[in-house]
Amino acid sequence: MKLVELIKGKQNEIIQIGADRTIAEAANTIAQNKIGALLVNDGAGTIVGILSERDIVRGMSQHGANLQDVKVSELMTSDLIRCAPGDTVNEAMAMMTDRRIRHLPVFEGEQLVGFISIGDLVKCRMLEVQSEAEALLQYIHS
Repeated sequence: MKLVELIKGKQNEIIQIGADRTIAEAANTIAQNKIGALLVNDGAGTIVGILSERDIVRGMSQHGANLQDVKVSELMTSDLIRCAPGDTVNEAMAMMTDRRIRHLPVFEGEQLVGFISIGDLVKCRMLEVQSEAEALLQYIHS
């Protein structure tokens, strides 16, 4: 399955935060939305990074437990790894595994069109495997 098909079935809103916002605001946004990462924008709409729960935990080792006033830009990952709508679920899974990440923004050229998590990919693969198993059973019984 291509990622374009996967992102069609997902919620359209991609939650972002400004690079100049605080970690307290980011943590609140992550908790309220029950997500694991936020895309970070420069205030003008350009995606400049990603901030994950892992980034916040790593920030604690640098700044201690009091991260409230630290800016998102200080902890975000700015080396953004991207994928494209034409990539397959298996390619995205391999990319996440190789780079040890859990979230990928989906870009068509320079336009953000989706944001996927490892959970999205696993769910998709499980449905594919289940469908394949059912098709094989039907084939065997016919």
